[in-house]
Amino acid sequence: MKMRLASFAVLCAFLLVPTIASAEGTNVDVVYGLTTGRLWATMDAVVGLISAVIGGVSLARSAGRFGIGSGRRGAIVAAVMALIVIVYAGLHLANFTGGFGTGSGRAGAIVAIMMGLIGMVLAGLTLARSRRAS
Repeated sequence: MKMRLASFAVLCAFLLVPTIASAEGTNVDVVYGLTTGRLWATMDAVVGLISAVIGGVSLARSAGRFGIGSGRRGAIVAAVMALIVIVYAGLHLANFTGGFGTGSGRAGAIVAIMMGLIGMVLAGLTLARSRRAS
């Protein structure tokens, strides 16, 4: 029993000492709060979300679920907004260097690109459906 306890203590020491030493050697400051990078990324993500919502509404309208019309105008608006979001979020990723948690807003920019892509896909589906119907 004592041998198992001693071997467990030695194993923990071998695992924990390098981990603690490497953690002390890193010089990464975690930033809390709203920084300019996070604000820019948040605005991009909100505009991307609006683009995805407009694309979804136009797709539902083209399917005849509510409203009248083909939803073509909404799809064009969603596609343009999505393209703008993707460009701005790409510029954000290029300009703001730093890892995740440093306040540069890289995670928000990646979310914004994903929202823009979703908006673009929904707009494309709507435009394809409206072409088929005409």
